[in-house]
Amino acid sequence: MADFLGLIWSGVVSGCLYAMGAIGIVLIFKSSNVVNFAHGNLAGLAAFIVFGFTAGLFANMVWGAAVLLSLIIMIAVMIVSYFLIAPLVFKSDLTSTIATLGVGLIAQGITQLVFGADVVSLDLPLPNWSAEVGPLFITSYDLAVLFTTAAAIGCLYLLIERTRIGIAFRAVSAHPFASRVCGLNLRRTHLFSWIVAGLLSLIAALLIVPTTFLSSTSVASFMLQSFAAAVVGGFSSLPGAVLGGIFIGVMMNLLSFYVAAEFTNTYLLLTILIVLNVFPKGMFALRGGTRV
Repeated sequence: MADFLGLIWSGVVSGCLYAMGAIGIVLIFKSSNVVNFAHGNLAGLAAFIVFGFTAGLFANMVWGAAVLLSLIIMIAVMIVSYFLIAPLVFKSDLTSTIATLGVGLIAQGITQLVFGADVVSLDLPLPNWSAEVGPLFITSYDLAVLFTTAAAIGCLYLLIERTRIGIAFRAVSAHPFASRVCGLNLRRTHLFSWIVAGLLSLIAALLIVPTTFLSSTSVASFMLQSFAAAVVGGFSSLPGAVLGGIFIGVMMNLLSFYVAAEFTNTYLLLTILIVLNVFPKGMFALRGGTRV
C-alpha cells in the first residue's frame, strides 16, 4: 500500500507536467482546429534559451532574469511560428497541421545549430528540502510543480473568463464562422492561443528538465505524454486536458512499476488508440453547449 500511494503521488506530480503541455496543445486546437505537432520542439528550444542565458552561452544572468527574458523571446518565437502557418489555417486543417511538423523540425534544427547536440543539465533553483508524510516522500520539487501548475491554470482561467481576448477565444472556439460574421479577428485569437501555449510550454519544459536531461529531442519526447493527455481529456476541453494529464501520469507510474517500465511508449500508444475508439471526444470532454 505504501508503494501504491507513493506511485499515485508521483504520478499526480508528473501528471501536472503533462497537463501543462496538454493545455497548450488544446488551446491551439480549440481556436484554429490545428494539432500543433511542433509543441514539443518549441518547448525544447525555450528550455535551451534559458540554459543559454544562465550557463554563460549568451550571458551569465541570474535565473529569474533569464526566465523573464526567455518568456519575451518565446513570445516572438510563437508569433513567427504562427505566421509561418497562418496562410494555411483558413484553407485546410489537415494542411496546417502537417505544416506544424515543418515548424517543429525548424525549431529542432535551430536548437541543434545554436546549442549543439550535447546533453546538458538545467536545474531549478530550489532548496534541498524533503519530508516524509506517512507513506509519501515529498520534495521541494514536488511542491514547486504543484504550485506552479495551480498558479498557471488559475491565471489562464482568469485570462479566458475575465478579459476581452479571453471572451473572443471562447467565442471563436464555440463557433468560428459566427464569430467572424460578428467582426471578431480570428487571426488575433489564433495568435493569442499560440502565445499562451508557448509560454506554458516554457514553464513546462523548465519543470520537466530537472527530472531527466536537456537535449534537442528530450523535451519533445516527453511531450508525447502531453499529447496522450490531450487525447484522453478531449481536444475541446481545457479542464479535460488537466484531468487527462493526471490520469496519464498516474497510469504510467502504475504500469511501469507493476508491469514493465520498458514499454512506456507502448502504453501511451495503446491508451491513445483505446480512447480514440471508445471515447472519440475524450474521456473528460465537456458535454453540452458553450457559454460565451
